Amino acid sequence: MSVYWVGLLAGLLILSGGAEFLVRGGAALAIRLGLSPLAVGLTVVAFGTSAPELLVSVQSVMEEYGDIAVGNVVGSNIFNIAAILGLAAVICPLRIQSTLIRFDIPVMIAVTLALSAALLFFCVPQWGGVLLILLLGAYTWFIIRMARREQNDAVGLEFQQAVPGSPKRLWADLVLVALGLAMLGGGAKLFVDCSVGIARSWGISEAVIGLTLVSAGTSLPELATSVVAALRRQPDMAVGNIVGSNIFNLLGIFGVSAALRPLNAPGIGLTDLGVMTVCALVLLPVAWSGQRISRMEGVFLLSLYVAYVWLRWPN
Repeated sequence: MSVYWVGLLAGLLILSGGAEFLVRGGAALAIRLGLSPLAVGLTVVAFGTSAPELLVSVQSVMEEYGDIAVGNVVGSNIFNIAAILGLAAVICPLRIQSTLIRFDIPVMIAVTLALSAALLFFCVPQWGGVLLILLLGAYTWFIIRMARREQNDAVGLEFQQAVPGSPKRLWADLVLVALGLAMLGGGAKLFVDCSVGIARSWGISEAVIGLTLVSAGTSLPELATSVVAALRRQPDMAVGNIVGSNIFNLLGIFGVSAALRPLNAPGIGLTDLGVMTVCALVLLPVAWSGQRISRMEGVFLLSLYVAYVWLRWPN
């Protein structure tokens, strides 16, 4: 039993290191290709923090653990809003940009509703996965265009923090990318195998493990980014990081996973999809009220996550 926990921790550390190398090397290569730091911050850096979730879900789908693949995304989206934003708001009330309220949060809600309905009554076929990937491309293009128009300083700051000192040589960038991809692949397999081992040794379902341990573990990069942003009194980055990550989880991770193999998760039910949808819906009025998330609202979000875990975890 303890071997599984050691392997789970080792897999998580390997995933985190792989994501770090991939972001640094990929961002440096993108700059060499002529992309601006702003564009890189909105793509390579933003999506790089979600690389652990992507690789874990893809690995789970390939090994036919659909409940872990879907539970990872559903649990991560719940954890991101209820736990991470709740904790960040308790540390520092979070100011919300109007563009998030007008565009990004409604997009997250619409995608959440559509995919929840699809998973509850049907499955996500391979052509649906391709469609989700195309929608992610369209969303990314739009936010890059809007960011260039508005000169988003928060994104530039996030780029500088994520890539403080990129290697000066091309071969070093390529080595970082290759090493990052290798670590992500190996770490994802170790993480998934140990998660399945823990679930079986405890006699609980793979869905519960995916919704709790796996999702919380792969969301640690978002947790670190948002908490540090709140401590530094940079609330825009904390909220934008979570909303963007949730959209990427739904469109990118579900999209790639379903494109490889039709996505079906019988262990993920109405309670899980309903809580994910409620979290997405609740965020809009909370953000709209004074364009900020207060400390009391942060406590409410944290309480929502604790109640969900208590309800879902078997007695």
